[in-house]
Amino acid sequence: MRKLGGIAWNSKKMKTKKKRSETGGGARGLAVCLKHTRKFKGKKKRKKEMGSYDVPEGVDIKGRYDEEFARILTKEALQFVAELQREFRGRIKYALECRKESQKKYNLEEIPGFDPATKNIRDGDWVCAGVPPAVADRTVEITGPVERKMIINALNSGAKVFMADFEDALSPNWENLMRGHVNLRDAVNGTISYEDKIRKRMYKLNEKPAVLFVRPRGWHLPEFHILIDGEPATGCLLDFGLYFFHNHNMFRATQGAGSGPFFYLPKMEHSREAKIWNCVFERAENVAGIEKGSIRATVLIETLPAVFQMDEILYELKDHSVGLNCGRWDYIFSYVKTFQAHPDRLLPDRVLVGMNQHFMKSYSEKLIYTCHRRRVHAMGGMAAQIPIKDDKVANEAAMELVRKDKLREVRAGHDGTWAAHPGLIPDILQVFTSNMTSKPNQIYSMKREDAASITEEDLLQRPRGVRTLEGLRLNTRVGIQYLAAWLSGTGSVPLYNLMEDAATAEISRVQNWQWLKHRAVLDGDGVKVKVTLELFGRVVEEEMARIEKEVGPEKFNNGLYKKASKIFTKQCTSPELDDFLTLDAYNNIVVHHPRSPSRL
Repeated sequence: MRKLGGIAWNSKKMKTKKKRSETGGGARGLAVCLKHTRKFKGKKKRKKEMGSYDVPEGVDIKGRYDEEFARILTKEALQFVAELQREFRGRIKYALECRKESQKKYNLEEIPGFDPATKNIRDGDWVCAGVPPAVADRTVEITGPVERKMIINALNSGAKVFMADFEDALSPNWENLMRGHVNLRDAVNGTISYEDKIRKRMYKLNEKPAVLFVRPRGWHLPEFHILIDGEPATGCLLDFGLYFFHNHNMFRATQGAGSGPFFYLPKMEHSREAKIWNCVFERAENVAGIEKGSIRATVLIETLPAVFQMDEILYELKDHSVGLNCGRWDYIFSYVKTFQAHPDRLLPDRVLVGMNQHFMKSYSEKLIYTCHRRRVHAMGGMAAQIPIKDDKVANEAAMELVRKDKLREVRAGHDGTWAAHPGLIPDILQVFTSNMTSKPNQIYSMKREDAASITEEDLLQRPRGVRTLEGLRLNTRVGIQYLAAWLSGTGSVPLYNLMEDAATAEISRVQNWQWLKHRAVLDGDGVKVKVTLELFGRVVEEEMARIEKEVGPEKFNNGLYKKASKIFTKQCTSPELDDFLTLDAYNNIVVHHPRSPSRL
């Protein structure tokens, strides 16, 4: 049974009684007493209106108080999160330090590869726990932020699964995070609704909504609105802990058919990180009193080091795994970050780095082989296209690209795929259901044993293609516009008929940085100009003018484009490559109450 903590009001009693000798007698004394009484009542009323969260020892909430948020941030739920933080923070810090040490080695021109120490795991005949019936069919999954209307539309979209995102599709300001948890609680309870007063339309759930998965933030992201023992909460433990605490019972009864809840896990680089998650899950199951293996998770293989750890990651999550996913945009970002010190591994224009590149094709096929060998789902990548309503020809061309990409995935052996927009669901569903070798998935029918021979060289082959000035311009224009939206509170942004999230901004940033760092030659325009600080400065200036023209002067001046440009430019020109764009930008969206900015 869920426990809901009470709300503690921060109303301290004030002493209003004064000695008669202090107030005086008669009418004057009565007037003074009434004055103090009115003052006391006013302060008491303001205190009660402000409110405060009832927190366990060692927990401090810096975010704005809200009665709805207080129903999520109960004392019991916060105690659960605090216990997770205290138990696992040392291991998380160690894992992040290991990432840094590995990057130092890559910067000294080492390259990632399969670990000889875990060869026995890769060669073993073990399998993961069976796929729960509730998620056997994952042919099409839709993703999006935890915004109320988007949740309803995604659950009603016809997709088999909706991944509600606290990570790349969300700007993690306090309001977004807390309202996201309120929205997910209502979605699990089946009570979620949204009234669009402008369109005079009410949104509610259909009878058979998609199955809900939740993606918490990565290990590296802090939550600076909540302190535990004086340190920022670990973002992913907060996201997981609050959602699990409030929803596990209802989810298992209504959606999971006795299993669940279900999660997506992002940004892992090594199996030691998967082992931490497995321990977190076991701890949560023990506290909740549910059987081991109830919680299930799909891991996004979206970093280059992780592709060499797929067997090991599944092994560590063996009882809690339900597959791997090709997080291909972040994977490209990680390729650049991993090889940041290697001038011989410069990427071509990012629009040319698709699944037809040998290293990307090898990554997809290796993932399918690994997952099916271990009896779990192999999920395909994102289709980011948005239907183009005012241009039928352009829209059909875009949809044809989507259909071709999804046909490639299903024929390769993927069990399902991702879409960013409800308008893509019917076409993608048709492609998958018409071409699958078995239903509801291809785990047993597409073993892809030919992919067993894929080598380190296949997974690291240098991508081919040209670098152009237009590629530099597109990176700059998209990066600034996305960051401006993110700073304003929007993490899923439609740009040039694509739904962009933080992954695209990261690719744009690191590719600009890489080209600047190594003075890449733009060889696709016939002029062979080098990328220099002077050239980049001119590109930023010109693209800012283009953005203003495209969005209009009013939106440009009222938006955060100039601040975004400053942050993006600083990151692209920094002597050292920052690990994540959103870590630096995060300082700009943290606001403590009483209202003050916060610096990490």
